Amino acid sequence: MGIIGNILWFVFGGFFSGLAWWISGLLWCITIIGIPYGKQCFKFASMSFFPFGKDIEYGGGAASTIANAIWVIFFGIWMALGNLFMGLCWCITIVGIPFGMQFFKLAKLSFLPFGAQIVSK
Repeated sequence: MGIIGNILWFVFGGFFSGLAWWISGLLWCITIIGIPYGKQCFKFASMSFFPFGKDIEYGGGAASTIANAIWVIFFGIWMALGNLFMGLCWCITIVGIPFGMQFFKLAKLSFLPFGAQIVSK
């Protein structure tokens, strides 16, 4: 399911999700202060392009909590809502449920990217 799922994912929505991460990363990197946020965006863009076979582990401390709070204000809420909407659209059909679940995973990541690590299954 991994290779076929990733190909189908990329064609039917993963491209736009990954593109959103890249655009937000470029916007953050315009300023020197935003470079750590931009690096997070680029790190998770690859996850967003091809999510099957990867998992996310959440952790972090006070610094990641503060960074996540700032992230939510500027980008996180809109990206999370977009991924949530796409996940709901995919889950309407039984065949689309695996893809909807990936969008839900990305919605949580879009909301709390700092302190999260991408691991291969």
